[in-house]
Amino acid sequence: MSENLKDWRPRPRPERKVLEGRYVRLEPLSAAKHGDGLYEASSVADVDGRFAWLPDYPPETRAAFQPWLDKVEASEDPLFFAVIDKASGKVAGRQTLMRIDAANGVIEIGNIYWGPLISRRPQATEAQFLFTKYAFDELGYRRYEWKCNNLNEPSKRAAERFGFKFEGIFRQHLVVKGENRDTAWYSIIDKEWPALRKAYEAWLDPANFDGEGRQKRRLEDFRAEFGA
Repeated sequence: MSENLKDWRPRPRPERKVLEGRYVRLEPLSAAKHGDGLYEASSVADVDGRFAWLPDYPPETRAAFQPWLDKVEASEDPLFFAVIDKASGKVAGRQTLMRIDAANGVIEIGNIYWGPLISRRPQATEAQFLFTKYAFDELGYRRYEWKCNNLNEPSKRAAERFGFKFEGIFRQHLVVKGENRDTAWYSIIDKEWPALRKAYEAWLDPANFDGEGRQKRRLEDFRAEFGA
């Protein structure tokens, strides 16, 4: 029998608000405040590889970057946030809440660009955690999604590490940069979040890292411990 949701009510849409973590802070993207820093973070030696799976292209010049910044600052869906590395105070990337379906309590993280300052570091994991926590704990959504090109193996591995469940492939789903995209779908649902939140909090605890910043236990280990 289906779950009874007769008392369900549409949820609030996400707000332009700061989400504060231990290692990063997510700020609603402002062209004036974050433009120079995001341009710098997006102008690194391996930028072509980092943008390979994104729908947009690396900025060629600061001036050429400005129209994109103005557009995304005004966007309501996707709703863009700048990722601030708290240790350095620098803009280290950006990510969005998108495909916002408040009526059904469904939301997606997307348009992720984590620059070399935070990628594959605790900061990136916390940036993802802050969005998940906001979606479930503050907004009360039922479903949180991650989607990527099925050929994008690093993104698929990241989704699985973060605790998303693989749901299947949408074949010939999109045309992106002149190429076909078969889309891999992943999700976390509200019933899975309490155990997963404990795993994230344990992994992100400073006690889980040595003096060089190396993890002592993997996020996957904590997920297994908490049944997430």
